[in-house]
Amino acid sequence: MKTLPHLLVYISAHGFGHVAQTAPVLNALRERLPGLRLTLCTAAPSAQLESRFAGEFHLVPEALDFGMVMASAMDVLVEPSMQAYATAHQGWAAQLEREAQRIARLAPDFVLSNIACLPLAAAKQAGVPCAAMCSLNWADIFHHYCGTLPGAAQIHRQMLQAYAAADAFLRLTPGMPMADLPNLRTIGPVARIGRSRRAEIDAKLGLHGVERLVLVTLGGIATRLPLERWPRLPGVRWLVQADWGVAHPDVFTVESLAMDFTDVLASCDALLCKPGYGSFVEAACNGVPVLYASRPDWPEQPYLVDWLTTHGRCLEVGRAELELGVIGPVLDALLAPPKPAPAIPSGIAEAADYLASRLA
Repeated sequence: MKTLPHLLVYISAHGFGHVAQTAPVLNALRERLPGLRLTLCTAAPSAQLESRFAGEFHLVPEALDFGMVMASAMDVLVEPSMQAYATAHQGWAAQLEREAQRIARLAPDFVLSNIACLPLAAAKQAGVPCAAMCSLNWADIFHHYCGTLPGAAQIHRQMLQAYAAADAFLRLTPGMPMADLPNLRTIGPVARIGRSRRAEIDAKLGLHGVERLVLVTLGGIATRLPLERWPRLPGVRWLVQADWGVAHPDVFTVESLAMDFTDVLASCDALLCKPGYGSFVEAACNGVPVLYASRPDWPEQPYLVDWLTTHGRCLEVGRAELELGVIGPVLDALLAPPKPAPAIPSGIAEAADYLASRLA
């Protein structure tokens, strides 16, 4: 009897963008391979995984990468990040052996990583084919922040070798160049498409259909904006996550809607966020303009902004203006007609076809 194909997937929990990139691809893959067995190895919250992934999966609640150590959703701690990488890479060979043994026990037919590098080298050591998929890689991010520090060269080399061990690195559009990787395979954007439920939202919130509704999110790293200090903007209402605990007459919580997050996004007039793949590309593919707080030191930002400027609409707002809520004029400019046409998430089918061909 033919066994059902088994896919083992490692997903970074450094923010929500990696889950947002991976879930649409795996959902499309399951349409091609209905009997697919799926194992997810990630420290992302189980509720988030359940809301994004269709069908059953086995969860290994563990992180094999940490990205960078963050002071907030927008601020990297360079020295602590270097220390964390130095500690992680002291026992690199032993870690590889342990993970290769786990992969052998789980016996997948294929390994996909977004974007921990260790599982790729471990899969190769275990004799299991593998691929990476993301808009960036941690080797480039690490080198950008820590590359001149003592000991960084060896760590960077080990990371690049692990990424290069993959059969392919599916580089999502928009993405960083990743010129040091010999196995790049560029594919289109990946994003979930929601449906507008604005009439339902207006009814739940007591709105009249003429207000501007702005979704505010900074991703999965704990940071909040002080909206309780923001002035009231005529006709503008804000949606934020409940655990921010904001007391403001024009602020509502996303949780109070009890709706799928992407449906909420598709129902809003604008998104206020930091530059990140999940936020930018989901907004563009749902035709939602973006107001973003700049992260000038984050190396992925220029590629995201250039793409969104071409395939959607976005404007920058300064960190100081965000703290004070002085964003009325830039929000007016962002929402001036016409509304942008949605971008097409063509990378979903491209990635799913690649994985299906490897698993078939």
